[in-house]
Amino acid sequence: MSPWYRSSLTRRAEMLKGTLEGIVLALLTGSPAYGYEITTLLRVLGFTEIAEGTVYALLVRIEQKGLADVEKRPSEKGPPRKVYTLNARGEKELHEFWNTWSFLSERLEQLRKGGK
Repeated sequence: MSPWYRSSLTRRAEMLKGTLEGIVLALLTGSPAYGYEITTLLRVLGFTEIAEGTVYALLVRIEQKGLADVEKRPSEKGPPRKVYTLNARGEKELHEFWNTWSFLSERLEQLRKGGK
């Protein structure tokens, strides 16, 4: 892997860390999910550089902040799975995320086009 490609991935990963919580909350809007499902969805969406451990650490923070309800459900393949469901507080946080995202993306697009 070339140094340029590696630094590009690192830069993308760093930028993604700041938005990953909002992305995961958005994924939970559709339906409840457990960690591995969320990681798989992220990879399907093209976020292939996200480590599974990063997603699990984020889910712990989401749970601690009270943004999702968590239910342990039996699994055929091992220990019970923690299934995350977006709750009202999480929906409010997601709304704020989208507002912030819109604000930033509009300003960045303006800068990219040479505007001030």
